[in-house]
Amino acid sequence: MGKILIFYKYIPIENPEAIVEEQRALCQRLDLKGRILIAHEGINATLGGSEEAVEQYKRALRTNAFFSDADIKESTGEADHFPKLKVIFKKEIVCLRLNSQEANPKDAGPTLTPEQAHCLMQENPEDLVILDARNKYESRIGAFKNAITPDINNFRDFPAYIDQNLDLFKDKEVLMYCTAGVRCERASAYLKKKNIAKEVYHIQGGIHRYIEAYPEGFFRGKNYVFDGRVTHAVTDDILASCEHCKVPYDDYSNCINAECNKQIIVCPPCIEIYHNTCSQQCLDLVDTSQVNIRTLPHKILIRQHR
Repeated sequence: MGKILIFYKYIPIENPEAIVEEQRALCQRLDLKGRILIAHEGINATLGGSEEAVEQYKRALRTNAFFSDADIKESTGEADHFPKLKVIFKKEIVCLRLNSQEANPKDAGPTLTPEQAHCLMQENPEDLVILDARNKYESRIGAFKNAITPDINNFRDFPAYIDQNLDLFKDKEVLMYCTAGVRCERASAYLKKKNIAKEVYHIQGGIHRYIEAYPEGFFRGKNYVFDGRVTHAVTDDILASCEHCKVPYDDYSNCINAECNKQIIVCPPCIEIYHNTCSQQCLDLVDTSQVNIRTLPHKILIRQHR
């Protein structure tokens, strides 16, 4: 068994293409797989490999002038949790589609350590609002107790959600969170710019660091992760339910209708009945007489956020 590491760093990079080539060569030499997004605004990376390879990568990163102080988070895993290595230049390291004036990480709300965030949730002041900055397929299977979980499919929809729900945050202390922190840097900056909330905090290191410190704390259910593991179970709570019969269930797969490929939660009995499709329409489009559902790899479409 190896390791999976995730990290990000918002830092101005004048020549990101050069960093792309440097990072690709390093990862290829160490036989690491995963995704690294590099932009003029910084880096966002998820990588897996052997323990020795990951340690070598970390040592190399610590000598990098741009990323030496990045908060590197680790978990148990391996390179095979990723289909391949992808190191690419992007306009943003998370897709928000806003310019830096509208949501600049430099204007992000203050961070609270996991310990500070835990204490705040324990105190539970009347003006506290806990806000999930992730997408609904993530919050569906795991979230902090009493959190507001926006009904959005993509992070780029988050600003519109804020604009449409400003009254929820008026004169409130907002505690924002995401998987590892990268989305909250810009999301908290956007909410602060509205000058509606009393204060906007976000959890340092996101869910990842919080559940390391408080595995039986205020986060319930599973943490959605962006690799082949798909989820990491934190508590035994099941927050989601089967698409078809509504029984409590929270394992993801993809609809086998290739034109759909929607990420779905379908319990084992309904997998048999609906042949792992999300709807009657998709079931009708699949030639079930030629499909042996037991032999199908239930591959999950891997996205990049955190």
